[in-house]
Amino acid sequence: MYRNTYVEINIDNIKDNVTNIINHYRGYAYYIGAVKGNTYGHGDYIINDLIACGINYLAVSSLEEALSIRKRNKDIPILCMEPINLEYIDICLKNNITITIHDYNYFKELMNLNITSNLNVHLKIDSGMNRLGIKEREEIKEIYNMLMKHSYIILEGLFSHFATTGISDKIWDKQVIKFKELVSDIDLSKIPIIHMGRSLTLINHPKIDICNGIRLGIIMYGFDQTPKPKKGLKAKLRKIKAEWRIKRYHISPTTLECPIILKPAFSLYSEIMQIKKVKKNEYVGYGTVYQAKEDMLVGIVPIGYADGFNRRNTGREVVINNVRYPIIGEIGMGIIIVKIDEKVRVYDKVTLIGEGISIREVSQYLKTTVYETMCMLDQTIPRVYKKNGEIVYIEE
Repeated sequence: MYRNTYVEINIDNIKDNVTNIINHYRGYAYYIGAVKGNTYGHGDYIINDLIACGINYLAVSSLEEALSIRKRNKDIPILCMEPINLEYIDICLKNNITITIHDYNYFKELMNLNITSNLNVHLKIDSGMNRLGIKEREEIKEIYNMLMKHSYIILEGLFSHFATTGISDKIWDKQVIKFKELVSDIDLSKIPIIHMGRSLTLINHPKIDICNGIRLGIIMYGFDQTPKPKKGLKAKLRKIKAEWRIKRYHISPTTLECPIILKPAFSLYSEIMQIKKVKKNEYVGYGTVYQAKEDMLVGIVPIGYADGFNRRNTGREVVINNVRYPIIGEIGMGIIIVKIDEKVRVYDKVTLIGEGISIREVSQYLKTTVYETMCMLDQTIPRVYKKNGEIVYIEE
């Protein structure tokens, strides 16, 4: 690493998460690891650790992501959930990439190709999210019937995607009903994999009876996105509201607490590369947006918006030697400035995300999600992987 700014990935935590998830939710034949977005910002070095813990299928967004993962593992089946340009179908065949049929016209174009070796496909059903997927029952029936007769294009799976977790609305229930209605004309016993749920719906709802697969995403990396008080007045009020929603919307009972302990595995670190004395009324950083109200010390830290460190981070805190210090001034392309005290030294470690400053806290400050906070950090920031407290790999 040419500068001491890096993301640290705790592989042990990820392995514990996946093992505990699979042990607790045993009713599935397929545990599909969602590893899109550079494995949610964690990097694809962890792929084989996921597989070792029980993940037996992977799901990505693009062919580029699938091919990157294929370099790590030659055998694990990989589903590309977004449509792949059919001119690249030979690449999918060569690399055992499962493609998604998301549209009737796309399906017809696929059928016109001269495919002479096995190609696995999953049919995407639009159950109400109105993104990718087929929402006409007759089209689904026709696609099924034609694929059942094809020698090489194999309908391996059906899937859909939930728009919400269904805790505070009836969307989850409506989508389950719609999905079952849309696939009611086909023989589901002939479809090896049916998957609809994802991390958060897995926690909050009972298993969908026709599904034998579950997509695991954010939960593998240590987050359930539903922090709730377990005791006291807030917990009681939340329970009352949940019961009221169930009665009002006639929805399925929901689970409001994650039943397993999840461990975040993602931390972001840098260092103090210079310390400066700033006099009262002097300006700090670009645009003269910050003026010192007193004599003070500032620390210069080598990270910025070119690294995906959002400019909205201005004003939030970082941790140095177990003490919190605020980021001041505008975020630069490659530098931030932190207001410090005399206890801080050059080369001291700066925790931007990690112990003492959780990624959930940061995402709330940025008014975004944990997903985006992890994924926005550029892949050019090295990923340092640790097992048992020791560095095992550095992805630069």
